[in-house]
Amino acid sequence: MASCSPLYFSTPFPTLPSSPSLPKLPRLPFHPSLLSHPFTHKPLPLAFSTGIRGASGSGRFFCRAKASMAEKGKGKVEVFDSEDDLSVSLAKYTADLADKFSKERGSFTVVLSGGSLIKSLRKLVEPPYVDAVDWSTWHVFWVDERVVPKDHDDSNYKLALDGFLSKVPILPGKVYAINDALPAEGAADDYETCLKHLVKSNVISVSAATGFPKFDLMLLGVGPDGHVASLFPGHPLVKENEKWVTFIKNSPKPPPERITFTFPVINSSANIALVVCGAGKAGPVHAALGNDQNSDPLPVGMVSPEGELVWFLDKDAASKL
Repeated sequence: MASCSPLYFSTPFPTLPSSPSLPKLPRLPFHPSLLSHPFTHKPLPLAFSTGIRGASGSGRFFCRAKASMAEKGKGKVEVFDSEDDLSVSLAKYTADLADKFSKERGSFTVVLSGGSLIKSLRKLVEPPYVDAVDWSTWHVFWVDERVVPKDHDDSNYKLALDGFLSKVPILPGKVYAINDALPAEGAADDYETCLKHLVKSNVISVSAATGFPKFDLMLLGVGPDGHVASLFPGHPLVKENEKWVTFIKNSPKPPPERITFTFPVINSSANIALVVCGAGKAGPVHAALGNDQNSDPLPVGMVSPEGELVWFLDKDAASKL
């Protein structure tokens, strides 16, 4: 196997109980001048709920003053009053999927990104999840990584370790960090080799439609310029359609050397959560979800998984919709 070294130890926890389905929420019309379909200009449905349900796993969370809307091709959009409400819902969403795939397949493959995403996962390290999730089934990957030592402040691995992974009992050998002793090209090839080994051993599923690895859940952030992973606007890597993992040596955002999953891998995912907070990211959110037609979409607008896409937005990130 490629170098994906075990870095911490744990004991298994009981599985999370399955969640009963909740009745559908009433749907209310929304004025098309505020939010409409980018092509038909027809109003999208909007659903509201108040209060928070399911704190002990009794159903999906509905956070106070959250607005939900769905549109074909753009996924489900959820807007929260605060980043804290968003984090509560994201924890429940992640735990529910972990429970589902763990029961179906005996494992749960989850892909992390850097930036503010790890902060938004903080509720998973609190009750009820820290003691109820079956962490022994988790396999953790990175959608991109900076080619720096693992203890460097720029490392996405270090960010995840400090803020999340060190607080939950993931089993040895199931946290797949890059080989930071290699240069960017070698680290990308090594990581792709690691993924192919895990596909052959049936840890990672394969998309029947594309042949690319199909992760159970990919948790993505968005940059102020609209980049996802280390796929930046206007960069040739955005169009890479053969490699699973590639590298960049001239990133417009430092550090310059990185590895990244390509869009075919990202979009083969069973589930993607796009987690976006802050007014500084309202522009790319609007570019991806608003009414403007752009022949050259930002990378965030190119996220379109085989399975479910859910946007988790705080009200500041959604302020231009």
